[in-house]
Amino acid sequence: MLLGKVIGTVVATQKYETLKALALRVIQPCDDQENPQGEPVVACDPIQSREGDLVLWVAKREASVALPGATLVNMYPVDATITGLVDWVGDRRK
Repeated sequence: MLLGKVIGTVVATQKYETLKALALRVIQPCDDQENPQGEPVVACDPIQSREGDLVLWVAKREASVALPGATLVNMYPVDATITGLVDWVGDRRK
């Protein structure tokens, strides 16, 4: 799992049928000090995060399997999925 900060929302007028109920968020990958690491990515958000939240996310095949209703046979066409909200990292409380 990777750390990231939600920096925005994507609005799509058309989505793949199984993704219609899911929000899309723009997340900035970051380290444990919240320093940016690489380019922002668009991720599916089944947990209803908000802008400014520090989140855990997964990429590649894990992103598809992490979505509700996914199986190894029924996979979604996604590259990233938010899997959890982070309350604090190490000794730092948010």
